[in-house]
Amino acid sequence: MKPTTTLAALALLLGAAGCGKDAEGAGGAAGGGGMPALPVETAEARRDTVVELINATGAMEAIQSILLKPEVDGRITRILVQDGAVVGAGAGLFRIDDAELRAQVDRAEADYDLAAQALERTRTLISQNASSQADLERAEATARSTRAALELLRIRLARTTVRAPFAGVVGSRSVSLGDYVTSSSDLISLQTIDPIRAAFDLPERYAEQVKVGQDIEFQVAALPGQTFRGVVDFVDPVVRLPGRSILVKARVPNPRRNLQPGMFVEVRLATDVRPAAVVVPEEAVVGTQMGTAVWVVKDGKVERRAVTLGVRTPGEVEIREGVAAGEAVVVGGQAMLQPGAPVMARPKGAPAQPPGGAADTAAPADSAR
Repeated sequence: MKPTTTLAALALLLGAAGCGKDAEGAGGAAGGGGMPALPVETAEARRDTVVELINATGAMEAIQSILLKPEVDGRITRILVQDGAVVGAGAGLFRIDDAELRAQVDRAEADYDLAAQALERTRTLISQNASSQADLERAEATARSTRAALELLRIRLARTTVRAPFAGVVGSRSVSLGDYVTSSSDLISLQTIDPIRAAFDLPERYAEQVKVGQDIEFQVAALPGQTFRGVVDFVDPVVRLPGRSILVKARVPNPRRNLQPGMFVEVRLATDVRPAAVVVPEEAVVGTQMGTAVWVVKDGKVERRAVTLGVRTPGEVEIREGVAAGEAVVVGGQAMLQPGAPVMARPKGAPAQPPGGAADTAAPADSAR
């Protein structure tokens, strides 16, 4: 074959191949080559105040509570308080028969008067050199002894009236008029009511997060629909066994006296408040083999970002790391997404748009009719 003929045949083959590629490219373009944009719903990551809470259960208790007992023996001659009454510090509650003690006080006063007079005479004699120093010392000791005995009897006489050691509310009395009581007899309970305390246990893993001065909120089963607040004023430094828990107490105002010791409470303890946290709708968070992630729309495409979650509240989740405030996150349509895929983003709750061009093409057809 001649060289000229060979070159011509080669040129024809190359031309045919080029035409085939052009036809294939045109067919691909006509068929809408490339990945189609997927429709998704988005929401904006926003800043909000987040409160980190610990939930616990416990009970109300009085800050001070005591079961009063008499300090002297005798019969109850008067009852000075009604069951359930509010009393002040030092208020009289019971009176015990004091006739015998009063007689003893009178005798002790007479003994003291005699001792004081004897001491005065001895001092006069000493000044006249008519008595010894030993006589003076003996008279002084006798005067001191009788005075001490008198003061002791006066104290016992004062204690025949049983008084409230602090202000509070008395309970149901255990004795009646005429009962003979001793130092081991129960008389009546007394407890403070305003303020009051909420006491609850927390697992030991929260030991570093609980501090005096933190705020709590709680509900009481006996008072549905009401929320009460208090401030932590005691954190037990000892972990209690066998449950390995920490006892925490919070002081709670109780001016209406509707909170009572023993009531069951459900407590929420605020361990941290972050006023500028990033939050997203909870449906934006998806699980992966590596943990949790969020799809973020950027420049018409999506990227998957691993995130660190914080506090969960109904409908929202705090993002500690991975998403910034103002970014658009996907909350619907995540199932078919791949990193870098183009998307048609529509804000959640916005009306759906009709397919592209459908409304525009329908109008001329109607007008043509």
